[in-house]
Amino acid sequence: MANNNMHSPSENGELKRSLSNRHLQLIAIGGCIGTGLFMGSGKTISLAGPSILFIYMIIGLMIFFVMRALGELLLSNLQYRSFIDFSTDLIGPWAGYFVGWTYWLCWITIGIADLSAIIYYLQFFNGGNPFTPIEGALISVAAIFFIMGLNLLTVKLFGELEFWFALIKIIAILVLIGVGLWMVFTGFSYQERGESFVAAFSNIWGNGGMFPTGMDGFLAGFQIAIFAFVGVELVGTTAAETENPERNLPKAVNSIPIRIIFFYVLALFIVMSVTPWNKIDPNISPFVNLFSHAGIAAAAIIMNLVVLSSVLSSMNSGVFSTSRMLFGLSRESHGPKPFGVLNRRAVPANALYFSTLCLLLGAGLQYFVPDTVKAFTLATTLSTILFICVWLIIMWSYINYYRLRPELHQKSTFKLPGGLFTCWVVIIFFIGMIYVLSLEEDTLQALKISPIWLVILAIGYFFFNKRRKQDK
Repeated sequence: MANNNMHSPSENGELKRSLSNRHLQLIAIGGCIGTGLFMGSGKTISLAGPSILFIYMIIGLMIFFVMRALGELLLSNLQYRSFIDFSTDLIGPWAGYFVGWTYWLCWITIGIADLSAIIYYLQFFNGGNPFTPIEGALISVAAIFFIMGLNLLTVKLFGELEFWFALIKIIAILVLIGVGLWMVFTGFSYQERGESFVAAFSNIWGNGGMFPTGMDGFLAGFQIAIFAFVGVELVGTTAAETENPERNLPKAVNSIPIRIIFFYVLALFIVMSVTPWNKIDPNISPFVNLFSHAGIAAAAIIMNLVVLSSVLSSMNSGVFSTSRMLFGLSRESHGPKPFGVLNRRAVPANALYFSTLCLLLGAGLQYFVPDTVKAFTLATTLSTILFICVWLIIMWSYINYYRLRPELHQKSTFKLPGGLFTCWVVIIFFIGMIYVLSLEEDTLQALKISPIWLVILAIGYFFFNKRRKQDK
């Protein structure tokens, strides 16, 4: 568990509980609606067809179980501040070290992917012309410093910004569903590339059935779809800074299935009702396309701004998460001591600066991988692999908790449905997802380089474990 003996300028060096229920609820929604939904859904639909609806429901159910396990663990001991604390306590110091640093790298790689997405969507406002590598790097640097500046202020400001970022995404999807339903019920017709189309629910199953690309296409759809869910566990990293976690955390977790069905399944059902799945361009956001077909003025401008706000929201969450992970790692002697110091606003500023520096190095990728879509795919696949590792450690922690602390499990008012059986189902599913990522060439590349991180971690653990023993 977290070491409380270190002191710093704010509340003896401990994080403040400044996030309200309103903030936590919208952070949970924002975590459910990621950049992957807006940017990656076109490619996912082109691979899997209408079966993408089942893919999102299956992944959503597994993520819900991960979140229920996470919630039960965090509420079993309110001294647990994040994954680091309970994995250290229930598995061992190496697990806390592994999950903390891996989760940190998860959000760094997502931050790099977000930089590629920002550049990609800003090209729309550049007349569709690609930016030069130098222009791309300058845009990345500006975005990084903007997000860092916001996170240096207060935790409450982070919550407020995420509240509004999430609200923008929610309104955009609600409007999309409303406009799409209107198009279907009025039999709206439009032309695209010389072809005529009529919006109708029959477009879902009328072009080869629900599994038109077979099992290969169905499995390929998981590769991109799973990235859309990364960040949903952000609720767990905010637990240490949330008011009344016993009441607010269960409410945020239990609402996840409804949000997934509504924001993912219903939204994509409407998109494929308006445009047949095999006519959706994988390189263009289907959300932008739908509004354009409806003839709504400035639809493309509005949706590109929405997607940009979604990307900034993801970066904002990422910078927040990385700084809190480094703070926790430092407190467990798994990271440099300066990362465990808070500034007068109760923000781990040193940890924040380090994460910012790493993102700046990531901005340099614009020189080496000027193809933003390729850079986005590589970064998102690597982050997906790492997130799966984090989710597996959470489930492993739960298995040990269930066996070693049966009295806490019995007392829990927020249990994981199915207990150990559900744990093993989730573990088998995510191991299967790692295999699925090996089936495509672009995702296989990221899978091949991921073991390098394990080697780096092993070297780092030897160094920090030596320091832990000296501290004792």
